[in-house]
Amino acid sequence: MILRGVTWDHPRGTVALEAAAALSELRGGLKIEWDARSLEQFEDQSIDEIAETYDLVVLDHPHLGEAILAGALLPLDDLLPRELISNLSTDTVGLSFASYVMNNQLWAVPLDAATQVAATLVEHVPEAPATWDQVVGLSRRQPVALSLSGPHAFLTFASVCAAFGEPVGTSPDEIVSMATAVEVLEILCELAQRAPSGSVELNPIRTLERMTTEGDIHYVPLIYGYVGYSSWSLQFADAPARSPGGLRGSVIGGTGLALTRRCQVTKELIAHLVWLMSEEMQTRFIPLNDGQPSLRSAWLDPLTDEASKGFYSGTLRTMESATMRPRHDGFIPFQAAGSAIIRSILLDRSGVRSGIERLQEAYRSSLSVRGVNPQERETR
Repeated sequence: MILRGVTWDHPRGTVALEAAAALSELRGGLKIEWDARSLEQFEDQSIDEIAETYDLVVLDHPHLGEAILAGALLPLDDLLPRELISNLSTDTVGLSFASYVMNNQLWAVPLDAATQVAATLVEHVPEAPATWDQVVGLSRRQPVALSLSGPHAFLTFASVCAAFGEPVGTSPDEIVSMATAVEVLEILCELAQRAPSGSVELNPIRTLERMTTEGDIHYVPLIYGYVGYSSWSLQFADAPARSPGGLRGSVIGGTGLALTRRCQVTKELIAHLVWLMSEEMQTRFIPLNDGQPSLRSAWLDPLTDEASKGFYSGTLRTMESATMRPRHDGFIPFQAAGSAIIRSILLDRSGVRSGIERLQEAYRSSLSVRGVNPQERETR
């Protein structure tokens, strides 16, 4: 039997999974064929559609609400060894494990850990700003970009809200308070006005590539960390805080590996999942194959950190404090709509308060798509 899996089209999303599948097949075990979808498809495509074609899917936690209601995924609690689940619950960084627990069930293993952190060209910015006031000050002297393409405008907004003490989606009536939204958007408006030409149209991967090839972006305060771009010249650092010593506000990303409703579960498949999440694989095999592990023990491993040019030690504080996005059915369309609204405020100079009101209305509408399970926020 051949299982079909789909991941996202970047070495971080493909190389380790393909290498592990090749090893498994070589040993006479499981055979998995992996396909890849673009970053944009990964962020927006319905998991229900994917479940018609694939047995395994790499996904992001905000898709869980719609996927569960559609019956697209298999819960893993009775399939995986209890010891593994217990270990993952305590030895994964930040909310990597919790983000895939919903309605008291585990729906994916946290294969990959990431959150929004700062990226800097060390030659120009030897020390990353610690606060948002320092970020604004730096932008007046050097080219500072924001990650605003696709859903990232909303994600950037959400990360700054978290730094200001109000994670998005914690209220049943509004995505965030008007006061916090105004304060955050005024900062982002000033930064967007001075952003390097064309930078707002780039996804995180293209932004990092432009930093390394053209060098006309010296600093990005919030961008999803990619260990493969970490070098002696481009360094990743903790996200800014509101005040010195404050919370490094960020919104967790990363990926989970889930089984779809069409998957025929075998002991060989379960053994493969256990193997992928083992300390040996997470600390050595996955980093050596362009991956970004989720186990805390891997992030704390000196050899892994040295090979990453300090990526893990430089961003661990932000990873551990990162917040989670809502996961209700209807959130993914809202995330796209919310990003468009925020881009309109930042780039078209539309009214801040009227834009926030549109954002609030879009959020309230998203909550009524098919209703929100009151247990949805239990692991936040």
